[in-house]
Amino acid sequence: MGKIIIGKNGSKKEVITRKASSLFRKKGFTATSMRDIAEAIGVEAPSLYNHIESKNEILKDICFRIAKMFTDHLREVELCRKSNLEKIENIIRFHISMMIDEFESVYISDHEWKHLREPFLTDFTNQRRNYRSRLAAILQKGIDNKQINAVNPYVAVLIILSALSGIEGWQKSGKKIDAKLLEENMIKLLIEGLRNK
Repeated sequence: MGKIIIGKNGSKKEVITRKASSLFRKKGFTATSMRDIAEAIGVEAPSLYNHIESKNEILKDICFRIAKMFTDHLREVELCRKSNLEKIENIIRFHISMMIDEFESVYISDHEWKHLREPFLTDFTNQRRNYRSRLAAILQKGIDNKQINAVNPYVAVLIILSALSGIEGWQKSGKKIDAKLLEENMIKLLIEGLRNK
């Protein structure tokens, strides 16, 4: 077994997190051991503890990094001077780009977050709930301004997020459909469905 090899601008912790992310997605968080992570990197398991405390720390770092990216983007969108429908389109496009560019981390934060330990589990759950409420608030403003069809905002959020999570199937399919085509088709279906004509 050797040393952790880092790239030009990376760190050993980033190498560990990247390898762990891949394993968490393939095997699941609970089925992945520190030994599995060490073997994927090419080091002895004890050497990992020089850089991380546990696989729980890796899961926490992944989930909260992704949550911060989504929340920071949402805050920017809420403050911008666009129509509420344009704001929703912007958010959908961001979700699509995250599902393409940060797929493994987004997948883990969507599926493995339930394994977070307290107090992080409660914090993350509250962040998810708050994010959905803020999306619903943008939709409600669009409905009030007659930009968006009169639908239940909570139901609309569920449909949008469910459709976006469907990109997992595209990722697993070998990407036979071009990413840009995927994005434009999803925008057309979701935004045109919301638009008050």
